[in-house]
Amino acid sequence: MRIHAHSMLCTFGLTLVISGCQPSDSSQMQDESTRAYNCQAIPACDAKAPDPGALRPFNGRKPAGQAWHRGHDQYFREGDTQWLIGKFNYGSLLARRNLIGEEVDIHVLRGCGTSWEKLGTSLTTDGGGTTIEGIPDDGGRLYFEIPADKQLGVGRHRVRMVVAGDHSATELFVEVVPEGVPLFVSDVDGTLTTAELAELGSTITGTIPQANDGAAEALKGLVNKGYRPVYLTARPELSVQRTREFVDVRSFPVGRVETSLSPLLGLLGDKAVEYKSEALQRLTDKGFEIAYVFGNTASDAEAYENAGIPAESRYFFKYNDKFGGQRIESYRELNEFASLEGVCE
Repeated sequence: MRIHAHSMLCTFGLTLVISGCQPSDSSQMQDESTRAYNCQAIPACDAKAPDPGALRPFNGRKPAGQAWHRGHDQYFREGDTQWLIGKFNYGSLLARRNLIGEEVDIHVLRGCGTSWEKLGTSLTTDGGGTTIEGIPDDGGRLYFEIPADKQLGVGRHRVRMVVAGDHSATELFVEVVPEGVPLFVSDVDGTLTTAELAELGSTITGTIPQANDGAAEALKGLVNKGYRPVYLTARPELSVQRTREFVDVRSFPVGRVETSLSPLLGLLGDKAVEYKSEALQRLTDKGFEIAYVFGNTASDAEAYENAGIPAESRYFFKYNDKFGGQRIESYRELNEFASLEGVCE
C-alpha cells in the first residue's frame, strides 16, 4: 500500500508537526540509526585509484579499439544481497564488441575512505540470459555478488572494476541505506537541465549542460531533511558517467544515477515509460519508499502514475500532468521543503 509522503514521514522518524506520532522503542532505535546516517557529511569519495598490480594475459584475443566500460550504481537496504554489475566492451562508438570470458578485478573504497580493498575477481559473461537487478546478460556483463563476510555496511562506497589484461576500468557507487530513509526520484533532461536536448549539444561540444535555476538547492534541501536521491534518466547506458559529472559540476546532491540499457540513444515514449515504471517498481519491491518525484514529460507522468506515487508528491517543471501532479514554473517555488522537520533539526 502506498503511503502519502507527508504522513509517511512520521513512520520514518522524519516527523512534521503531526499529532499521534508516538515512537515505540524499536522505532526510537531506528530513528537513531537514521539520524546517524543522515546527519553526517557526504564524503568526497575522491581517493586516488588503487594500484591495479601487474598486467595479466587475456584469456582470448586482446580487444581492439577504445574501452566503453560502465558500472551501475546501486542502493541496497541492510541485509540485501549485494550485487556489483558492470558492462565491458571495446571498439568505436557505433561498432563495439563485448569483452567475453575475461578477468576483471573488483576493488572497493569502503565508506569513501582512503584505503582500497580488493573484493575479488570475476569473469565477463557470454550473454547467457541471466537477469540480475533488472539487468539482463547481453554479453560482456560482470555480475559479482559480494561475499557475506565482505558485505558493505551502511554508507556510501566507491567501486572500481579493472580489466586484468589492460587495466582499463570503470567505476560505480553503492549506498547501503538504513531502514527509515525515504528516497526521492528525479528525471534529468529538461527536468534538471535547462532543455530536453541540452545534453546532446553539450556532448558534441564536450561541456556539461546548465541546470535549471534553483533545482540543485531544492534537491539539497530534501537531502538535508533526510531523503536520498535517485537520478532516473532514459539516457543510454553509455551516458552514466556524464550524468554523474552533471550532478557533480552543477552541485546536485550525490546519489544513485540510473540510466536505461539502451546501447546508443535514449528512450522515448512508451519505451521510456516502461523502463522508468520497472525501475521504480524494483525500488519499491526492495522496500524503499519514494516520497517525492520530479519530471517534465508525459513519459515521466505516466511512469509515476504507474508506480502509484500520490499526485501531491509529484512535481513537473513547466509541464501539466494529466494525472494530477503539480506544475512548477521555478524550483524556487518549492520552499515548502525548507519547512519540513528533518532528522537533523
